[in-house]
Amino acid sequence: MARRVRAFIEEVVTPHEDAHDGDIEAAGGESLRRELQGQARERGLLTPHGPRALGGLGLGMAQRAAVFEEAGRSLFGPLALNINAPDEGNVHLLEHVATDEQQRQFLAPLVRGETRSAFAMTEPSPGAGSDPAQLLTEATRDGDAWVIEGHKHFITGADGAAFHIVMARTGGAPGRAGGATMFLVPADTPGVRLVRHLGTQDRSMLGGHCEIRYESVRVGHDAVLGEVDEGFRYAQVRLGPARMTHVMRWTGAAQRAHEVAVRYAAGRRSFGSSIADQGLAQQLIADNEIDLAATRALLGEACRQLDAGERASHITSVTKTFAAEALHRVVDRAVQLCGGLGVTSDLPVARIAREIRPFRIYDGPSEVHRWSIARRAVRAHGQTSP
Repeated sequence: MARRVRAFIEEVVTPHEDAHDGDIEAAGGESLRRELQGQARERGLLTPHGPRALGGLGLGMAQRAAVFEEAGRSLFGPLALNINAPDEGNVHLLEHVATDEQQRQFLAPLVRGETRSAFAMTEPSPGAGSDPAQLLTEATRDGDAWVIEGHKHFITGADGAAFHIVMARTGGAPGRAGGATMFLVPADTPGVRLVRHLGTQDRSMLGGHCEIRYESVRVGHDAVLGEVDEGFRYAQVRLGPARMTHVMRWTGAAQRAHEVAVRYAAGRRSFGSSIADQGLAQQLIADNEIDLAATRALLGEACRQLDAGERASHITSVTKTFAAEALHRVVDRAVQLCGGLGVTSDLPVARIAREIRPFRIYDGPSEVHRWSIARRAVRAHGQTSP
């Protein structure tokens, strides 16, 4: 399947990315999504992670790694295979938490590529960000209904999404763990208001990163995803796997940048020899190979634990932190190896560098993951004898 995905990406998807410098809206936006996903469906490649019963291909985490990496070689590849964020993570969450009726209404069309979705958790300060316990959006009971009031931002893909998975506080107080509930909210529900797109440096995410207000949004009890007050627990069902699929996709992009840079360095002569024959360039190339290999090794262990049903919080944090920084280094070295052309649209490395930089922040900044990793280490080893 990975080989077939590579061929599909090279033949069909990458030309669209190259023609529009990785800007999904300039390339056609929603109409391009439907075109590419239609071709992926014809080739038997659509939604490889989705449940088979609903039309997906049912790949486990370890099986996804090579397939998602090949898709990630193009910035539009994940969209073409229906494995882009946030839809990919939402498919996983709905498969594991949603009721049969919720899966019929929300998951099945998402797996088939008929709809898109958003995951609405992040809020402007002082609300939930890296610390989800600061959640301020509230949902209160009103008879047989819930009324949601809140303000969200950085909601990826919200413009054009058919529904939002909204995290809202139903108990407890901001700053304390617990008391959050997930709600399935159709985007056309009265009171759901898209305020604006945040202007971010990345341009390959369909639907942008949006600011949303939920103003007296009224939904029934059947909109509750999972159990009331258990939203933070369900978030962990989604976050670990979603962080690893981010790593898979960005590994593909970084690998492509590396290959482009090596080809350029091998063909460009300077000071009497090819750039690739010079020691400083060889160090950049070797360090890229090392970072790519180490990323894949960590990813493999994380996927093994997730496939075994383990929570895998520690290894997914370690992998996400290392990969976000290692893959950024790979792409940055690729830019350097390509010299002046490395910062132009003539080669893909500049736009890959533009798109991959936010990964060190999205899905948890490296600093927050390090804090979490250190806390676990102290709990495990801090009280033991030397």
